[in-house]
Amino acid sequence: MPEKNYMLSINPATEEILSKFEMLTEKKAEQEIKKCKIMFEVWQNKSVTERLMFLKKAAELLKANSRKYGEIMTKEMGKPIKQAIAEAEKCALACEYYYENAEKLLASEQVQTDNKKSYISFEPLGLILGIMPWNFPFWQVFRFAVPAIAAGNVCVLKHSSNVPQCALTIEQIFRDAGLPEYVFKTLLIDGETAGHLIEKADGVSLTGSTEAGRRIGELAGKNIKKVVLELGGSDPFVVLEDADLQLACQTAVTARYQNNGQSCIAAKRFIVHKNIYEPFKKKFVEFVKAQKVGDPMDEKTNIGPLARDDLRDALEKQLKQAVKDGAKILAGGHRLGGRGYFFEPTIIECDGNEKILQEETFGPVATLIVAKDDEHALRIANSTEFGLGASIWTKDEKKIERFTRALQAGFVAVNSMVKSNPRLPFGGIKKSGLGRELSEYGIREFVNIKTVVIN
Repeated sequence: MPEKNYMLSINPATEEILSKFEMLTEKKAEQEIKKCKIMFEVWQNKSVTERLMFLKKAAELLKANSRKYGEIMTKEMGKPIKQAIAEAEKCALACEYYYENAEKLLASEQVQTDNKKSYISFEPLGLILGIMPWNFPFWQVFRFAVPAIAAGNVCVLKHSSNVPQCALTIEQIFRDAGLPEYVFKTLLIDGETAGHLIEKADGVSLTGSTEAGRRIGELAGKNIKKVVLELGGSDPFVVLEDADLQLACQTAVTARYQNNGQSCIAAKRFIVHKNIYEPFKKKFVEFVKAQKVGDPMDEKTNIGPLARDDLRDALEKQLKQAVKDGAKILAGGHRLGGRGYFFEPTIIECDGNEKILQEETFGPVATLIVAKDDEHALRIANSTEFGLGASIWTKDEKKIERFTRALQAGFVAVNSMVKSNPRLPFGGIKKSGLGRELSEYGIREFVNIKTVVIN
């Protein structure tokens, strides 16, 4: 655990303490907030074109230094280095997308009415507080901050306490790209302090667990603040009898075990039609057992450690309860000995009554469930409180139409896995959150959609 008033950066693969950072007091954090608010008065009055200039340079820095930034992520939270490098490059894509499109997305919209002139303008709200998670420590921040800043807001980041180096590096990238000081500011603070700062913000963006969303949502509602919540998921991966079995199995491994299984949008419940269940199960187990677990800095590694030891403890507890409830372990099932917070890639076969099917599993554990027919598969897929993403595998056009309409999720992928894209809106329904990030919808979350009529 971090020492009092300090954040520790710990390598989860070796348990080595990388660095120690002093946390800000609430008083100091409020002083920094005031400086950001002063900067907002300057930033909001710049033209959209002026505000976008830093994004081109930021994209160049991210691409040119993707290995450097990837190593910071890998050493601090354990994702395999190839995935970390790809994450830095994806952040560059977000910068490029808004550099090329933000001016058009923020342009006033003329509306024909019985007035002389009517239009809708999109104006910044002010200071946006971002409370971001450790699992995609660069991407989650960029996808929240870039559109908000492009829209004329200023942003304050409260990052997860186990990735302080990532948090400070992101601020430095923006500064090196030419963004004025205090348009984006990282605050090394604890969760309690962040909660107190909500009343001083003009909007809040949270990516985190459903429980965290509930707490932040309550505080935001109490203070009448705009909020965007991207929360947990238990995404279904539905494989119907006419699916491409080989491709579905290969994609299933990536969809579940990428980022060491620590992803809100990872496929978690694999629902397979009874007519192809046995061959799917055989291939899936075979592919999962072939995954290499080890040093995340080794480019041959598929699965690294969990980000913290308490996360591994929680996953192990969930798995033990699932077995007690009747689940059968088909692969893995144990933590690995030695240094680092490693856990075997695991598959469990469920009968549908296990508690784990109603929870989010944040680690390398997949649940496998047999469906009697297509409608049964759909009922299982929609049977949780979550609604972030869903994947459906079939070649039948009528089934594609049926499932894409009926699946209760904010994102449906057909014959592919769920993954965010700067050009498309991203977010969930039910207890997976509210609001949207990315695309034109994301850049309009933290603006005043102002109606103007002239006579």
